[in-house]
Amino acid sequence: MDDTEASKATFHSPLFSFSNPSASFGFGFGAAPGPPPPPPPPAVEVLLSEESPVAAGDLEPVVVDDSLSIYKGRVNTCDVFGVKNSDLVPGKYEGGLKLWEGSLDLVKTLNSDVKDDRLLVEGKNVLELGCGHGLPGIFAALKGAGLVHFQDFNAEVLRCLTIPNVKVNLFKESSQETCTSSSVGFYAGDWSEIGKLLLCGDAVHDKTTNHHTENEGYSGYDIILMAETVYALDSLPSLYQLIKKCLRYPGGVVYMAGKKHYFGVGGGTRQFLRLVKEDGTMQSDLLAEVTDGSSNVREVWKFSFK
Repeated sequence: MDDTEASKATFHSPLFSFSNPSASFGFGFGAAPGPPPPPPPPAVEVLLSEESPVAAGDLEPVVVDDSLSIYKGRVNTCDVFGVKNSDLVPGKYEGGLKLWEGSLDLVKTLNSDVKDDRLLVEGKNVLELGCGHGLPGIFAALKGAGLVHFQDFNAEVLRCLTIPNVKVNLFKESSQETCTSSSVGFYAGDWSEIGKLLLCGDAVHDKTTNHHTENEGYSGYDIILMAETVYALDSLPSLYQLIKKCLRYPGGVVYMAGKKHYFGVGGGTRQFLRLVKEDGTMQSDLLAEVTDGSSNVREVWKFSFK
């Protein structure tokens, strides 16, 4: 998201009301605190059959290269929720119905790494966090991933946008289907809660000895994908803990696309990198930097266990 969008998301969401008489927004000394934030919604699995009647329409091709295009639909918050901008939760969830630039950066980087044999997707378990349109996860499925799970904060985004996009790209009417219903899954919920439903291992990292214990080579996702998920500073710890819990050890990799800084909301790739460095269990590699003038500097990073 660009700086203007971040500002709008912060101040104009109907889920965040400044007119609440029970809230206090004083800025002086002794100002009464506002009400505590609501608990995160329960994590739920959304079935492929739960596609909303307000399904994504007006399909548009996203050209990956000369041999591959991914098709995406378009819906708006008024159609889905009945209220403008109502899929926004300030500082936590900045809207899953928009296709952010980082998603396209991530797909291009994945395509480059697959072509140059730096990444093997075929047969792998893949998770896309904060999926929205789900283009990186769809790309992985088109490249032969054995299983792809899509996660988003909002179940309606999955029903109205992700699932229709998955169906149009992966369940084509042909004699050779590229996907089966058992090889994709959709999960809605906060990062602090969603781990209960995802494919997670039981290993516990011992930072004093810098190795995993209990079950070496535990099950989990071989590849975790995420684009534009690091904008909110206070959500980064739960995101990072979820990644470590779900990523297969020792060979799993994380591909992350995002902006270097998200002005107005506090997060950014560099804040996430600082968290990774302080923890000390994963290494990071910069794969791409985009300075095309359409937004502030965007980056794609790869993370893996040391």
